[in-house]
Order: sequence, then C-alpha cells, then structure tokens
Amino acid sequence: MPNPYPLLIRCLLALFLCVSLSSQSHALSVEDIVVSEAKLEANESGWHLRARFNFDFPNTLEDAINKGIALYFTTEFTLSRRRWYWFDERPVSLSRTTRIIYHPLLRKYAVSTGGLQLRFDTLAEALSMVKSIRSWHVADRNQLKPEETYTAAVRLYLDVSQMPKPFQVHAVNAREWTFESGWRYFPLFTPDSNK
Repeated sequence: MPNPYPLLIRCLLALFLCVSLSSQSHALSVEDIVVSEAKLEANESGWHLRARFNFDFPNTLEDAINKGIALYFTTEFTLSRRRWYWFDERPVSLSRTTRIIYHPLLRKYAVSTGGLQLRFDTLAEALSMVKSIRSWHVADRNQLKPEETYTAAVRLYLDVSQMPKPFQVHAVNAREWTFESGWRYFPLFTPDSNK
C-alpha cells in the first residue's frame, strides 16, 4: 500500500500557497489614496496637470508629523505613446516631492515643494497642498507630436526613501507606512498645431 503522507503534504502545501498568494494580492490591491481627478490642460506654454487625491490620513502618520518627523509625498507623472514597431515612446516622465513638517515652537506646519514653502495652522490645511495639483507644467508644446493619442498616468505615494534610515527600516515591515495610490491612466489627444 502506498504511503499517503507525501500526497497529503503536497496538498497542504498547495493549499497554503493559494491562501498566501490570495492574501498578498488582496493586500496589494488596497489603495489608501484615490485619484479622484486627473486631466491635462493646454495653454501657450504647454501642457499642465490638474489632479486631485482623496485620502484619510492615518493616525500613525499624523503622530509622526506631530513628533517633528518630516513626511515626503511624491507625485509621479508619465506620458507615453504606443508604437506597433517598437517599445512605447515615453516623452515625459516626471516626479515632484512635497515635504510636510511640524514646527512645535511656531505651532505651524510647513509645506515645501520645489522652491515654494508655505506655513499652515492645521494639518488639514497642509495636506490640502498634497491633495491638490492645480497647474503642474509637465510638457512643452514641442515635446508632443500633433494629432497623436498619448496615455497619461499619475500616482501619489508616501516616499519613505527620503526619511531618516531608522524610519526606512521600520517602514519596510509596517503596513501603515505603505500609503499610496495606484496609477490613474487617462488619454490625451494632441490637436493639430497648425489649426
């Protein structure tokens, strides 16, 4: 009579693997940040991104800010065009980072992005700078070909790579430090420049 244990062990391993993969895929599909609006607007200088992100700020991150730890939120933007004969063309790939820190002596939240720095009385006001992009110049007019269809994509995430090393190590093992949106894709058709 054959030994039933190897078959039983293989069945249990397969079941464990299925459960493990299903829980991982569920965890990866959860998005903490929702991209509620994303569009490109044109003017004489080029293309500008307008985007809005919605999220509830986790208590863990709020506690970190209130203890004087700076948090960095990175917005990434790409523009690509499909080509049947080669890899997709990607004329635009940009990112910008917004830093938020609390100054206990001033009792103010400082938000800086690029060369701009603003101060706010409340965390909600400071986070409004992260949640809304009004006019981010992402492409000059001559970067894009006329009468072509492009795919734009935008996402926002908490960039733990810019935090002090001890927090980076902790963030790898803590779910609450993985705070991000998925990519939001939307089409862009460029008009004829001669019209």
